[in-house]
Amino acid sequence: MKTLCTAAALALTLPMAALAQDKAPVVTVLTAENPQTQLMALVLTTAAQAQGHAVRMLLCGPGGDIALAAAPETATAGQPPRGASPQGLLKMAMEKGARVEVCAIYLPGKGADPSALLPGVAVAQPPEMAGAMAAPGTVVWSF
Repeated sequence: MKTLCTAAALALTLPMAALAQDKAPVVTVLTAENPQTQLMALVLTTAAQAQGHAVRMLLCGPGGDIALAAAPETATAGQPPRGASPQGLLKMAMEKGARVEVCAIYLPGKGADPSALLPGVAVAQPPEMAGAMAAPGTVVWSF
């Protein structure tokens, strides 16, 4: 009977382990300047978030511009076919729990400080971000 109970417990936990693997954390690295590429990166990232994946974003170079409070028009202008903007989807992802950070060298490179960022956007700490990206099971997307 004990063996049967152990087997039943294992049978129940294996699907849960597989389900947990299906929900691997996603780190999206966005450096692209092109607004359509930025938007597609955010479309895919928010789709993963909607499927239950924990989402973290690292925005560098031109990709970081979408996190600026005074973002360029390319970050805020709607794109076809639905009129969504990169910054609009970024804000939506953040409202749903996405962690968004700019590269540690982004703001100094712009001559700016963290007050230039949207509320809730942080400056990445390289050791912590490297750990998140290298963690077993993490999926890293780069655009």
